[in-house]
Amino acid sequence: MEQPLSPNPPAPGAIPSATAPVPAKRALWTPDRQRRFLTHLLASANVTQAARAVGMSPASAHRLRRRLAGTVFDRTWSHALALHAQSLADPFTDPVRPRGATHV
Repeated sequence: MEQPLSPNPPAPGAIPSATAPVPAKRALWTPDRQRRFLTHLLASANVTQAARAVGMSPASAHRLRRRLAGTVFDRTWSHALALHAQSLADPFTDPVRPRGATHV
């Protein structure tokens, strides 16, 4: 037996508030997450690995870099990749110490 139609059906697309889905909380690029990402980037020179290591997507990392172009984050990203490349080119060079610097 069919039930009769309600005289006031809900509007199309309307969902009762008791069953409305709660939007997922988005992960944010906190300063700590940015530092950890850059640390992973220095170690691997792989944006995908570094982003996933901190629970973010590679696409969001690239969006953040574009949004922060010219900032410390952007310059550190470039510097991390350059240091990693330098360490691959000359494995006996200390990547943190500039060439020609002496040990104290």
